[in-house]
Amino acid sequence: MSEDSLFGLLQAADDHAIALRAPDRPALRHAGLRQLVAGTVARLNALGIGRNERVALVLANGPEMASCFLACACGVAAAPLNPAYRADEFEFYLGDLNARALIVERGSSSPAIAVAEKLGVRVLDLVVAEGAPSGLFTLEERSPQATAPATAGGYAQPDDVSMVLHTSGTTSRPKIVPLSQRNLCASARNIRQSLQFTAADCGLNIMPLFHIHGLIAGVLAPLSAGSQVFCTPGFNALKFFAWMDEAKPSWYTAVPTMHQAILSRASKNAEVIARHPLRFMRSSSSSMPPQVIAELEQVFGAPLIEAYGMTEATHQMASNPFPPRTRKPGTVGLAAGPEVAIMDTNGALLAAGETGEIVIRGANVTAGYESNPSANAEAFSHGWFRTGDQGQMDAEGYISITGRLKEIINRGGEKISPREVDEVLMDHPAVAQVVCFGMPHAKLGEEVAAVVVLRDGQQASERELQDFVAQRLADFKVPKKLLFMDEIPKGATGKLQRIGLAQKLGLTG
Repeated sequence: MSEDSLFGLLQAADDHAIALRAPDRPALRHAGLRQLVAGTVARLNALGIGRNERVALVLANGPEMASCFLACACGVAAAPLNPAYRADEFEFYLGDLNARALIVERGSSSPAIAVAEKLGVRVLDLVVAEGAPSGLFTLEERSPQATAPATAGGYAQPDDVSMVLHTSGTTSRPKIVPLSQRNLCASARNIRQSLQFTAADCGLNIMPLFHIHGLIAGVLAPLSAGSQVFCTPGFNALKFFAWMDEAKPSWYTAVPTMHQAILSRASKNAEVIARHPLRFMRSSSSSMPPQVIAELEQVFGAPLIEAYGMTEATHQMASNPFPPRTRKPGTVGLAAGPEVAIMDTNGALLAAGETGEIVIRGANVTAGYESNPSANAEAFSHGWFRTGDQGQMDAEGYISITGRLKEIINRGGEKISPREVDEVLMDHPAVAQVVCFGMPHAKLGEEVAAVVVLRDGQQASERELQDFVAQRLADFKVPKKLLFMDEIPKGATGKLQRIGLAQKLGLTG
């Protein structure tokens, strides 16, 4: 099979090499992983679910989430969802995806299950036998129903949609990003090449596996190189060094807030670091302060490779190179897969040192948002995808991000649509007007804040409104700061301006 097929991409690994491990669990070898993928695709086909059809995954971080994602992406369209979502959020995403099935762990009480049943979406239990190797599972119907005719779908083809994620938009409705087999394979190859993966590598995965960062850089790229991934239950600074001792990793990837938490505990774990020297560390999803990069490199004795990614690019767009080539702290490095350029507002490409919008094109870039012609018209220009990030490229090709053109709040790598939070707050009977925005935060980069105008004669406290939002949205979307004002601040033209609002209100971190 070709390397434009995920199942083909997984064929290169040695049968006996370890693919997946997890804390206190036996290993799953690459031959076992391939058998699991083949069996899962056959099982989904037998249930009448085939190529391009959406299967939502609501699973805790760990080896089964990694293997289930891979198996689904090889034959259907995997749609990983954040397990922390509330019922209202699951109802939106499952409906918007037109999901054919939902996969949850056996015994799960996720609100997604009741929502799926309400929407007529088949619920499949992921079952792990006692003592099973890391990542090995079977699928069983939670409430067997009349099965659709089996499909002979088989493995997905290069242009089939194999992964579907939502990206936060500046409108209240998140956009669907369909990613093809070709997109996923191209991105895996790009990252594999950038990070020089070999079968000898072992990655310690602490990234959430409902995000593009963890799924592609943390799981798919290293497995495509025949190396192994040690899957943790999710980031925990208190357990990181114990996992490091067990996994004996050669690398890990994380967002800056995780790196900083690890660094804060590193001095007490110098022996662990000395026992298991890393080949490199990687950071992506938001910018890393150069001082933190220098300290991490000193403590771990390994280079930190800062990269730049986004969902629409199937993660990686740029990456700093390995030594002895130059790494430039404060930049996101060189183009690392797709072509990268800087464009002005008229669509002309700019010269080195000039500031404009960062644009990309290449085999890893989505063909476009689903059923959203207006978003596509805005996002694509002269064959280039507009990232919404402002930046510049120096004479050597190193890219610096100088600001964001979009209003999305980037809270430690978690992307939040401000209008989504607006709409929830507007449902509160005491709220007349609201504008949500990002305010600076020392560790997370940005935190969620909002200005609220109450209805005449109505009262509501900050805590009451935070609790109201928390019932409807995931915790990371709940505003940490609410300012009560008589009117919403507006720009000179009378338009509401989220960008710069924190500074205007004196919320400078």
